[in-house]
Amino acid sequence: MLIIKGIPASPGIAIGKAYLFEDEVTVEHRQIQRDSVKSEVKRFKDAVKMTLSDLDATEAKVLHMLGKQHARLIEAHRLILKDPLITQEVARLITDKLLNAEFALSETLERVNKNFEKIDDEFFRDRRHDLFDVGKRLLRHLTRQERKKLVQGSEPAIVVAHNLYPSDTLHMREAHIAGFCTDIGGKTSHTALLAQSMELPAVVGLSDITKQVKNGELMIVDGEQGLVIANPGSEALDKYQKLQRQMRQAEKFLEKVKDLPSVTRDGRVVSVQLNLDITEDPAPFAALKPDGAGLVRTESLYMNRKQPPAEEEQYHLYQRLLKTFPGLPLTIRLADLGGDKLADLGFDSSGKEANPFLGLRGIRLLLRYPDLLKTQLRALLRATAHGDLKIMIPMVTSLSEILGVRQVLEESAAELTQEKIKLGRPPELGIMVEIPAAALTLDTLLSEADFVSIGTNDMIQYLLAVDRINQHVAHIYDSLHPAVLRLLQLIVQATHKKGKKVSLCGEMASDYRTTPLLAGMGLDTLSVTPRLFLRVKHTVRSVSFAKSSLLSQTALMLPTCEEVHKLVASAQADENA
Repeated sequence: MLIIKGIPASPGIAIGKAYLFEDEVTVEHRQIQRDSVKSEVKRFKDAVKMTLSDLDATEAKVLHMLGKQHARLIEAHRLILKDPLITQEVARLITDKLLNAEFALSETLERVNKNFEKIDDEFFRDRRHDLFDVGKRLLRHLTRQERKKLVQGSEPAIVVAHNLYPSDTLHMREAHIAGFCTDIGGKTSHTALLAQSMELPAVVGLSDITKQVKNGELMIVDGEQGLVIANPGSEALDKYQKLQRQMRQAEKFLEKVKDLPSVTRDGRVVSVQLNLDITEDPAPFAALKPDGAGLVRTESLYMNRKQPPAEEEQYHLYQRLLKTFPGLPLTIRLADLGGDKLADLGFDSSGKEANPFLGLRGIRLLLRYPDLLKTQLRALLRATAHGDLKIMIPMVTSLSEILGVRQVLEESAAELTQEKIKLGRPPELGIMVEIPAAALTLDTLLSEADFVSIGTNDMIQYLLAVDRINQHVAHIYDSLHPAVLRLLQLIVQATHKKGKKVSLCGEMASDYRTTPLLAGMGLDTLSVTPRLFLRVKHTVRSVSFAKSSLLSQTALMLPTCEEVHKLVASAQADENA
């Protein structure tokens, strides 16, 4: 029996036979004659047209299968096809270097990929999978190599691949695919997001799973724990088959939770809200009947464009969101952009940063370029006329940053009032605590911050000095590390001491196994991914606050991650008994 730990990309349990999927396109390097340049450029342009037709067909399929929010992925792919970084560079290599079109495209894709690798933000780095998905479509038309089709058999199969692109994932529903696992990839890629929507269990970032597994071997994909088991013993197989049955029964039961309050068995209110993206269609998420949105990301507004989004465009999106969730609190995070986006948006870039992860990003960037900040704040202030809107500042490290945002916020409100634009109640201004410096000086920051939201994704990386998508050290990234738990408790206590509310919006909030622990620490709100919303809400309703408090107190005294994990697992087993 072989057990490999990876990154959980989509929850659920899949059991089936391994199907090794290799779908690479062979690219030949040829030098062309000078008089063939025009025809070679035309061949590339024809491939672009055919790929656009492919995307139209795919969009119709996505709309039918998954709805409007995922059909936006196709629009992103269309923008990639029209990007001068691709179109102009390929034409230049054909003309100047006399390269054949497919090799010129391959070289261009590799060059753009190297730029993506320099980006430390996981969300933006994972967008390179979209680039290669489009590139592979183009290469197929240029080389006339047909796409390899996923197996269609009578038995469930587990796809094992080096990497999978969004288009590969879309075909899985048609084939008899139970789940998948890959050597590389992240949990914020479109491939992972599609898998979650299609309810396909998936584990990524397994390094060399394609070399360790053979075709036809029985496999288990545990998308809950991020585990892949090949050739499981009878005991392991029985355990996972039982777990699979329990999860299917639980999914049916969870629908009943929608109309019930988010309260523990002994009456403690723990608000369960959603993490959303501002460019997604919010209607399907409103059907979950959440207590609000604890994190609305706005970074996607700035992607695949040459200029920042205008005030009017932003205002209409914020207004739409507030009208979709009438009467509910929505916390919108100011754009958490990295300095690598500046040149794309028409700003003078400050040059390459040796370590962008510790560089110009978040509120640092917005204060450096106040026009970006003011445009967003004006749009948000205008939207307050339509509902309960809160504003959250990312990447805070000092009081001066909060004061800087407050100043621009007040200036913007005064301008809008003078322009006779109707505004609602002044929005609360909160901070995202994701840097240890902010956690340790929270008592001073709370003199200006109205609320706190804990961003555990980055906080854990900064605290443990671990890049969670670096395969060599990803195993050290652990949300149940004693240092993480102690810092969380410190943040909750400091915030409550000032009489203010604290929420958690990182991935840790979406892990229903840690829900009792987090509730016991006294968190007021858990903001989770829509896919796991009902499971977290059900867990909140299944536990008692008194027991959860004892659980958290015990966990805070344990010296190792392993002991905390055992404690949490034992508490979960007791709840399920």
